[in-house]
Amino acid sequence: MQREFDVVVIGAGPAGEVLAARLSQRGGKRVVIVERELVGGECSFYACMPSKALLRPAEALREAARVPGAAQALSGDLDVGAVLERRDEIINGLDDAKQVPWLQSAGVELVRGQAHLDGERRVRVGDDVLVARDAVVVAVGSGAMVPPIPGLAEAGAWSNREMTTTREVPARLLVLGGGVVGVEMAQAWASLGSRVTVVEAQDRLLAREEPFAGDELRTALDGQGIDVRVGASASAVHRDGEDITMTLADGEQISADRLLVAVGRRPLTDDLGLETVGLSGGVIEVDDHLHVPDQPWLYAIGDVNGRSLLTHSGKYQARMAADHILGEDAAVSSDGPGAPRVVFTDPQVAAVGLTLEAARQAGIAADAIDLPTSGTAGGSFYGRGEPGTTRFVIDSDRELLVGATFVGAQVAELLHAATIAIVAEVPLATLAHAVPAFPTRSELWLKFLEAYETQQGHSVHRRRAETLST
Repeated sequence: MQREFDVVVIGAGPAGEVLAARLSQRGGKRVVIVERELVGGECSFYACMPSKALLRPAEALREAARVPGAAQALSGDLDVGAVLERRDEIINGLDDAKQVPWLQSAGVELVRGQAHLDGERRVRVGDDVLVARDAVVVAVGSGAMVPPIPGLAEAGAWSNREMTTTREVPARLLVLGGGVVGVEMAQAWASLGSRVTVVEAQDRLLAREEPFAGDELRTALDGQGIDVRVGASASAVHRDGEDITMTLADGEQISADRLLVAVGRRPLTDDLGLETVGLSGGVIEVDDHLHVPDQPWLYAIGDVNGRSLLTHSGKYQARMAADHILGEDAAVSSDGPGAPRVVFTDPQVAAVGLTLEAARQAGIAADAIDLPTSGTAGGSFYGRGEPGTTRFVIDSDRELLVGATFVGAQVAELLHAATIAIVAEVPLATLAHAVPAFPTRSELWLKFLEAYETQQGHSVHRRRAETLST
């Protein structure tokens, strides 16, 4: 059966949902969304949400232990069963029954099944053909990447999907990869009783962030009994019964009961029918309107376009693509370095914009101000006594903030102010009038400006006055 819609969306994860609802509610479009698995996607059921449910109990316990008076009330260990029950509540037992009504209330029709592009403006789902008058939007997301290590494919390794949903606490857990998924899952399962080893090929954890971020996180993981190996690459994996053994490049062997592979993501474009519209597999390249070049009817949003593999970036892209489909001159500008990034370990790592090295490689006359994250009056009450560094990266020629990284206990909520300052290009002379409340950790902004003025030997107001006079 063939049916016509204004827009056909492939993939009902966060990006696809936001775009479909915006087109229906704001634009009055007739929209259908196709999903082969769960409405809500990877983030809701296998990634962002369950991982935070696993991490939060131990984080809350550690924070309480930092507070005199509260610390004395603590006794016993985490209730593992209760942690896993709460995780299961968060993911609704891997049932999307609570997600579907939201789509329906937004006026979006849901079709379940595997979608295949079937030529221009056509999407085939089983025996049905959905024809798009305005646009087809691909929002199928990404899946875990499996590197070509001999024996790995046969070893029964877990991806984030198995790791975030299991009710088993592995006695020995081996994590391949020291990026966001690797370090979050290492800390989460160590807190629940696993003996964890992390193997990372690069010379530090979180290699894309400031070097001190990975170093400070490693120190914390070491202190929690997690064995972290950096600069170590796997050469082979072998399974013998219930034992999984990884051989490192230097010949050392590490055995475990479970192996988590967390080395990156790949776009889920296999079996999507891209060849019917002249495209190959892999990442779908798009312009700043999220539009596929030379295909005026085709868009790709979220992980599948490779621009920024973050849920909030996908939702941002969804809003911009929807508005472009509705005829507005909407384009993305902040889904690259401008996208905020958070690692929800303890300490948390929260960053936005450029690192110091990246800024200098981009030709920016960049300086950095480094401060102790807990070095404010507010730090007496949150993250008390915990180590951690905050770095502000400044374009000294323009006196603008171009990057910020916070490492410390529960610093994720500090990030949005930095995101606004960077995206809006707020001059430091203007930031000086944004007075942080006392006693909060936001006074880091005041200490940053004071330190910058000391470093430069003049006030930010003087530089602005000089600029205005010329």
